[in-house]
Order: sequence, then structure tokens, then C-alpha cells
Amino acid sequence: MDLEADAREIRLPAVTQPERSRAQYAAMRWNTPLSEDHAALLLDWLAVGPSDTVLDLGCGWGELLMRAVARTRGEGAAPAVGIGVDIDPAALDRARWLAATRGLEGSVSFQSAQAESWDRPVSRLITIGTAHAWGDGGRALGNLANLLAPGGRMLFGEGCWERTPTDAAAALFAGDVLPLGDLICAARSAGLRVLHMSTADQREWDEFESTWRAGREEWLLANRNHGDSGTERAELDARLDEYVSIYRGVLGFCYLVLAR
Repeated sequence: MDLEADAREIRLPAVTQPERSRAQYAAMRWNTPLSEDHAALLLDWLAVGPSDTVLDLGCGWGELLMRAVARTRGEGAAPAVGIGVDIDPAALDRARWLAATRGLEGSVSFQSAQAESWDRPVSRLITIGTAHAWGDGGRALGNLANLLAPGGRMLFGEGCWERTPTDAAAALFAGDVLPLGDLICAARSAGLRVLHMSTADQREWDEFESTWRAGREEWLLANRNHGDSGTERAELDARLDEYVSIYRGVLGFCYLVLAR
């Protein structure tokens, strides 16, 4: 069974339903600028084996986590154990639904908790877009290194500046974004080795921004006379304008596979 191909066919019910809150992420595979091929490459480097415990802090609906665990099935041993941690109840509900759909409910579990509250070391760690929980990427790496068992590997994804930000871009992200070089220095200072480094390309970014808006745009088209339609339209227009005029080509997103 091709689990990744199967995953591509799975979607939540249509986003034209009246529940506006469910529309936001309905068109997204994961909440990060990342293509299918790029994700497969990162999971190759993460190298999850059947004996590993994979922790995903800020897992959202757990797509990468489930793919990492599913790769270990059929190797003559029980698959890896996956643990997803997030505070968004809707995302966790979606994660549990997806796990059940794929027959992974016995291998992957999800719990509601703050990412920074986790204190037990694991052999494999995924954390993407959660550095704000510790302040910024540098402080996050210093703390996350303590959660990685010796010989373990971490997939760390975080925003970084592709080029010197304008004042508008710097203000929009409130000082939380670091240059890629600073993140690499922070990883080394934390005792981590950089096994692989890559960044999202422009097409991945454009796809991410488009799918982030897509579910809400579909909701808006289907609910033109809804009382919230004006607010929704204004928020979507503002997000697109910010992306195109302020941070497109300025804000990047890096993926580091790190080893301890």
C-alpha cells in the first residue's frame, strides 16, 4: 500500500460547510511551506527506524509525524511510536481522524499540551514553526537539544530571513525571525551537528500562502451573505497584500536535520 499516495487522497469534509473555523486549514496538507518531494527528502535524513520514538512538538494535525511512522511499517518489527503534541483541539481532532483512517491509531497518539512543557528525551524529534514558544529559534534550539537522546536526530523548521528585512517586514514579525547563519550557530552551540540544510523555494512559499487562504476563500464564496463575510474578506485581503508587498522573497523558511 502506498501510504503517501493514499494520504494525498484524504481530505476533511468540504470546506463549504458553514463552520467558518474549520475552513482555515482544510486545504492544507501541512502548515508549512513544503512540497511532497521536499518532505520525503527531510524524512530520509531524519531516518526513523522501527525502534524509535518520534515526538512532534506543535504537530498540528500530524501529517509529517504520521508519514515518518508509516515508513517503518513492514520491516519485520513493530513500527516506530509517534507522539504528537499541540494545543489546538480542532487540529488534534483532525490528527486522530487521519490516524484512524490510515490504521495508525495504535502507533501514533496525540495529546494537548504546550510544546515547551515536554521534558522527556526521545530518539527522533520533529518541530516546525514552534520556536516562538521559547522566544526565537536560537533559544528554541538550546532547549530542544535537551530533548534529544544521544545519537538522536531532530527535524527543525523555522522562519529565517532570506535577505535583510525592510522595516515593515521586521515590524510584522516582531523580532522573532533570525538569519539562517544565526540558527546554524545556535544549533552548534547547543551541541548539535547539521546533517542537512535546505530552505523552502518560492513555489513552496506561494503554494503555502495560497492553500492557507484557500479554505477560507471557498467558505467566503459559499457564504457571501454570511454575517462574518466582510470580516473574512478583509482578513484574507490583508494577508495577501502583506505577503506580496512585504515579505514575499524576504522571509524564508529553513529545514535543518540535526544530530546529537
